[in-house]
Amino acid sequence: MGDINVVPYIDVMLVLLIIFMITAPLLTQGISVDLPEVGAEPLDPETLEQNEPLVVSVDRDGLFYLNVGGDPEAPIDEQTLLQRIGAVIRQAPETPVFVKPDRAAYVEQFARAMVIIQQAGASSVNMITDPLPQEEEP
Repeated sequence: MGDINVVPYIDVMLVLLIIFMITAPLLTQGISVDLPEVGAEPLDPETLEQNEPLVVSVDRDGLFYLNVGGDPEAPIDEQTLLQRIGAVIRQAPETPVFVKPDRAAYVEQFARAMVIIQQAGASSVNMITDPLPQEEEP
């Protein structure tokens, strides 16, 4: 009588399942981003009135600008950006944070801005985009 003993295979399968369950969360890296949807509704003005949002702009040359502290028209370095955002987030953790990238900005600079915002302690990051162009009716 020839029976196949499957108990060792079940043990191996369960061990592999546990290993994958433990290592899978460690492999995921990235930044939580609320990406805009096509035709997204504008934000509620009351929400923005309660807390002045932080807006980090990235121009086509990869320079960073922040709408609070100092001159908003002057570019700032990464360390200053981290310090200023961190200070605002520590005082008001519910402050909304937006990234406004230039259309010609490199993805690397956009990603670097997202990492700096995440390191500063922001719980969520939003992206500012232009609305879709309206089609003209004949």
